[in-house]
This record gives sequence, C-alpha cells and structure tokens, in this order.
Amino acid sequence: MTAMPSSDSDALQALLQKTSRTFALTIPMLPQPLRTEIGVAYLLFRIIDTFEDATAWAPAERRKALRDFVALMDEDTAHGALDATADAAARAVAELWLRNPPIDHDGYRELLGETPRVLGWYRRLSAPARRQMRTHVERSAQGMSRYVDRTDGSGTLRLETMADLHDYCYVVAGIVGEMLTELFVLSDGHLEGVAGELRARAIAFGEGLQLVNILKDAGSDAQEGRTYLPRQVALAEVFTLARADLRKATEYIEMLRAAGADRGLVAFNALNASLAIATLRLLRDKGLGAKLTRPQVAGLAAHVAHALDVGLPLFDVQGLGTPRAAAPGTDHA
Repeated sequence: MTAMPSSDSDALQALLQKTSRTFALTIPMLPQPLRTEIGVAYLLFRIIDTFEDATAWAPAERRKALRDFVALMDEDTAHGALDATADAAARAVAELWLRNPPIDHDGYRELLGETPRVLGWYRRLSAPARRQMRTHVERSAQGMSRYVDRTDGSGTLRLETMADLHDYCYVVAGIVGEMLTELFVLSDGHLEGVAGELRARAIAFGEGLQLVNILKDAGSDAQEGRTYLPRQVALAEVFTLARADLRKATEYIEMLRAAGADRGLVAFNALNASLAIATLRLLRDKGLGAKLTRPQVAGLAAHVAHALDVGLPLFDVQGLGTPRAAAPGTDHA
C-alpha cells in the first residue's frame, strides 16, 4: 500500500465525520496502515448499509444497487489503481443512484456521490486487505438482500424471532467483526498466537455493538419502517444478549492487550466497546432511545487513554442489569 496523500486522508476523515461520529472518533486512534484500511472499509460497508436502509426505493432497486456495488469492487480489484474504465463505471453508477436519492441523509448522499473516490482508495490498499474487504462486503450485501426481500408492500421490515435477530446482526455487524479481526491479524504480528481466540469472539463483538444501536435507535427506525426488536422476544432478553456479547468484547480486547498489540489498536476497540457498555447502561436506566452526551463520550475516551497509559483495567462490566421498561412510543412487548 502506498501512503495516502494528506488531501485524501482529510477527505476520508471528513466522510467519516459525516456518516459516523463514533468511528470518526475511534478510527484515528489506529496505527497505519490499519487507520486507512479500516476507514475505507467502514465507508464501503456504509454504502451497502445505505442501500439496505433505502426505503425510498423498491426492493428490486435496492437489491440491484447492492449487486452493482460489489461488481464495482470486482472491477477495481481486477484492473488496478489507474484503470480509467473502472473509474468511469463507478461515476456512472453513482450519478444514477443520486438521480433518485435512496435516503434522506445528507452525509450518506454525499458518500454515494464519492463512491468513485472511495473505490479509488480501496484500489490502493494492499492486496491482502482488499481481499478481506471484498469477501466480507459481498457476504454482507448478499445477506442484506435477503432482508430487503422480507420487506412488505409498504417497505416495512419487522423481525419476529430471536433467530431473526441473531441472523440480522450477523449480516450487518458480525461479518464486520470477522473482517476487522482478519485485518488486525494481518497488520499486527503480535496477534498470531491469539488469532483463534479473537475469531471465536469476533461475531459476538459485532453483534453486541449492533444490539446497542438497535436499542438506541428503536424509535427512529420504527418511524422509517424498520422494527428490529422481535415481537416474539421480551425486551429483557435482548438486553441479556447484549450484555453477554459485550462481555465477550471485553475479553477480545484484553486478549489484544495481553498479546502486546499496538496501543492504538487496543484503544480503537476499547473505546468502541466502552461506548456500547455505557450506552447499554443508559438505555437500561433511561429507556430506549437514550444517548450519551458529548461530555460523557469525552470522559470515556479519557478513561481509555489513561487506563492504557498506566495499566489500569479498561472495563467495569458490573451493573449491566435488565431494563426497567420499554420506552414510550415503542410497540415492543
């Protein structure tokens, strides 16, 4: 991988800030080349997430966009960084997507318009990193297509069972956890001895983060036609699953730390998990939809940095109890 010019680094960070405040905060903690690799990987997954969420489009249009995007990644990998044909194909497809924007979010629309640039960054990554991204983006896009197929005539998706919830979280987040783990192992030689243990926890780590997002965004998702809290599952069971997953996430991170992984790699994972743990506590105490304040986020970031500097424990996972009640305005039993 050649070093990314500073103008491209700035543009990548700007897109992260417009599409995910959390990852815009945590990705810069990573060492290079992981910082660029995971920044690009996040944007690739954010593009397919946008198509999965695109309730303004008919299911067939959403499925086609998912297929077309994966095909663009194939073209880029096959032809290399300087192939003008691949770049022109990406521009044409992006222009088509934006003629009828799939979603009402300025940052996501801007990201779709920058698809050619994102794919250009992807082309310049190392071949092993590209292979991991290509494999996992395709698997996630295929799973998303299955859930697009499950939307009803009004564009509404409703999960029914715990099996549905596990499968959905795997498609949109567990696969990401698997990919990130492979990128970590590729990048940091200290992790070879614990790679199997990390892989055994990667899916739970991703699922735990996704469950917290589902609980936090339950109200806004329902307004947009997406009900991810299964109607056949008690809310307390979802909290119990999230707690168990986040405990596995803390084990994952302590393994990174004990193996001697780069400090920035540990910090990236530790802050993502700390934010999820703190949010889950808040959701338990305040109800669905509650969110951390910026001072609370800053305090957690400071705690992670201090703990890594002086060797203190990173996590206190006690007290993640069951929720008091569903938030007003949700129809979940």
